[in-house]
Amino acid sequence: MRQAASRIAERGLASTLLTPQAIGRAATLALHDELALSPKPGLVTLVDKGSHDDMDAHTFMRSLFALRSYFVRIGGLGAAGAPFEALERCGIEAEARMLAATGGINTHRGAIFTLGLLCASAGAVSASGRRPTPALLRLALREHWGDALAVRAERQSTLPGGIAARRYGLRSASAEAALGFPVLFETAVPALQMGAARGLAQHHVLLDTLFHVIAVMDDSNLAHRGGLEGLHHAQRAARGFLDAGGAAGPEGMAAALAIGRDFVSRRLSPGGAADTLAAACLIQRIGTLAMA
Repeated sequence: MRQAASRIAERGLASTLLTPQAIGRAATLALHDELALSPKPGLVTLVDKGSHDDMDAHTFMRSLFALRSYFVRIGGLGAAGAPFEALERCGIEAEARMLAATGGINTHRGAIFTLGLLCASAGAVSASGRRPTPALLRLALREHWGDALAVRAERQSTLPGGIAARRYGLRSASAEAALGFPVLFETAVPALQMGAARGLAQHHVLLDTLFHVIAVMDDSNLAHRGGLEGLHHAQRAARGFLDAGGAAGPEGMAAALAIGRDFVSRRLSPGGAADTLAAACLIQRIGTLAMA
């Protein structure tokens, strides 16, 4: 009986251990989850370009394929307990591959950063023999790389989003990471879980989650394109959408389409919120794999 119990315990432990390959595949699929969602205000989908003139779904798919090995590699680095400098080098190399695949167009720079860190965290948690729950993913991120991320957040970014964040006093992507991605773990993941618990259709769950993020996030992509007024306009629109019942409300999808037309007319694109939605999808997928 003791041997049988031991075998059961070993199987239970094995079910929590995700390989870098499994983590990387989950990240790639999570990016596709975000791309395939439609309508998305101002963002590229499989059927339209949103507020972008220089990219479409084909551009995103080329980028996605170029990044598949990156997510596996950085998951492995996390499992090995690699320092932040190694993660950063891996991300820089991935960005170069993305730009080569897209002809210099930035499709996934934010996702390389955010989902890359989550893959590393998943690798670290899994290597410790624990199931990668949202709480443990966030804890691993802070424990292993929080100090280095705090130092990185002090750098003056030369990228458009970072410049906009500094100009308007917003929380940058690096600062968000240094805090353990509060919008992701305190807004996006709970919204995703709440929508699923209500039994909503998956595309309604994802769309509501996106609007929950837009409503609260210091999205420097919005600030870069529309200034503070553009950011605040988008946040008000998102809150109004949710207050009216969200995607599953009587006029939910029509309202989402109207907001999308408005965003396009203002050239607004909530790219930071899109990255956060993809990150929430990654956490959901990792959780499902760990329970299998």
